Amino acid sequence: MGVISKDNRQIKLYYNSETSIGKQTLPFVEVSEKKVLPIDISTTKVTGTQWLEIADHLKMSISELVNVNHPDFVKIYGNKVMNLKEHYWLKLIETHPIIITYPIVIHGHKVIQIKTPSDFAKYLNKE
Repeated sequence: MGVISKDNRQIKLYYNSETSIGKQTLPFVEVSEKKVLPIDISTTKVTGTQWLEIADHLKMSISELVNVNHPDFVKIYGNKVMNLKEHYWLKLIETHPIIITYPIVIHGHKVIQIKTPSDFAKYLNKE
């Protein structure tokens, strides 16, 4: 059992309001007929357990959630390949949430990354 509640009547959007894709994705999700719970990771702390659960549902490692090419990441850590243990990646995300690659939608038991705002529109059309 996970720590993130899942409801087919609600869409959770994990996004960063400081990124252009986050700013663009939020309006797409808000026009949904479902109840929307926007979680702005730039102002709301998401726990390591929640990130692990999200990564698990996406069938990804924690490191794959991080944009290692993001200017903030490169400025702080350089552009060398980082081979870190999971808890260090979680600490990086916790300290610098802007390095999360894409917004993430949780709808019921479906978890998807939104690489472009239109990805969400495609997802809704499948529903």
